[in-house]
Order: sequence, then C-alpha cells, then structure tokens
Amino acid sequence: MEISFNKYQATGNDFVILDNRKNSYDALTQADIKKLCNRKFGIGADGLMLLNEKPDFDFEMIYFNADGNKGSLCGNGSRCIVRFFHSLGFYKDSFKFLASDGTHYAEINSDGSISLKMNDIDRIDSYRNDFLVNTGSPHYIKIVSNLEKLDVYNAGREIRYSKTFEKEGVNVNFVEQLFNPEQIAVRTYERGVENETLSCGTGVTAAALVCYHNETGFNEVKVKTSGGILKVEFDRVAEGIYKNIWLCGNAEKVFNGIFIL
Repeated sequence: MEISFNKYQATGNDFVILDNRKNSYDALTQADIKKLCNRKFGIGADGLMLLNEKPDFDFEMIYFNADGNKGSLCGNGSRCIVRFFHSLGFYKDSFKFLASDGTHYAEINSDGSISLKMNDIDRIDSYRNDFLVNTGSPHYIKIVSNLEKLDVYNAGREIRYSKTFEKEGVNVNFVEQLFNPEQIAVRTYERGVENETLSCGTGVTAAALVCYHNETGFNEVKVKTSGGILKVEFDRVAEGIYKNIWLCGNAEKVFNGIFIL
C-alpha cells in the first residue's frame, strides 16, 4: 500500500499527516500507524493525523498517538493540520474544525504563526502538592527547579505508571518559573509516545493556566520548551475558571513523500 504523507512540526513536536478526504486510509490498523511513526522503520513522528471531510466544518482531525492508539486532543498537532489544510488551497485566515474534544477554531496570524482556540476550563485539581488539568488531554503539572538537569523520562514515567494513572495514562509536565521574557519553562513526558517530546501544546496550555500572573482578567504566558517558544493567552474569570484560551506558535512543513506499507 502506498501512503502519500506530509510531515509537519510545531516547536519540535512532529507529526505525519494524511489527506483522508477520499477515505483512502480508513483501513490503517494500529500496527500500521505505529510503524509509520517509528523513527527507525518508518517515517518517524510523535503522532499521526487523518484530515477528514466533515459537514459544517472545514475538516475533522483524527489523532493517533505514536503507539497507534487513538489519542485525545493534540494542541501542536492541531496547529500543524491547520497549516496543512491551508496548503491544500484553502487560503483563508480562520478555520473551524472538529477534534476529539469537540469544536475548535484556529487563526493564521499576520506573522505566519497559528493560534488555536482551546476549550474553556472550569477546574484545576490539586493532587499531592501538584496539579491536574484536562486541556483536551489529561495533564499532571509539577513545579520544579533546575529543570534542565531533570531526568524527565524516569521522573515522568514513574508518575504516568503509578497506580492512580496507570490505566488511563496521564501526560506529565515539569514546570520551572523563569524570570525573563519566557515566563515558564516546560518539559513533558507524553503518554502514547512514552517518552519526553520536545514540546506538548496541551501540556504547555495546562502549565500556563496553573502559572497565571494576573489574578483576574487577561493573561499572556510565554513558555520555553525544548523545541522553541509558545505563547498562551487566556482570561482568568475566577478560581479554576479560564476562558478565551489560545495556544499560539509556529507550525511548519518538514517534507512530504511516499511510504510503501
């Protein structure tokens, strides 16, 4: 089977994207997707997305983790698939698409960056002096120091496979407060990839909500990841209630080709 693919990345979080508007790839199995994402025997990616047609939407995004299982919302992946859809000839500035957690909107900004509107958040839970936030995907937020020296793989894996989270899994984000224009730094162990990724959009969003600076009203949090800088904008309405959440950053094509499966 010939797979016509496109490879995109957003702050180093990389994805295989397949144009499935003609249902060409509906028969892909978990093993097929896992192979396509494999960095030794496939194309190599943190995840794979199908771009489907959907009435009343610009498109539908179906997201799979690198292990071949269907995933929850991917923030960086969403921004990448918007860039891909735009490249297909849909030259406009705003988009409406369907993802696993519902309707999302996205905009291509004048500087070429892409902003993704996230769903509103109505709770942040405390857990053993840390935080749990679901921003379309479940995230564990732990505030640390000396983030650059942290063994994210083992520390993240320990939490992800603890009894509380082992069954459903959780993405584990280690966050350090900074005193420069990038106000926080985040490193993430992602479930489904089962390793650290260079960036995680929903994780960055969750970390920014936890680390707001204005008690109420508009917040803009700049986030340093291993793959680059992201920005999260939102309104903090009250304790645990956040609206108008936007994840902003670049998303770029890496290459395209044919893979023989």
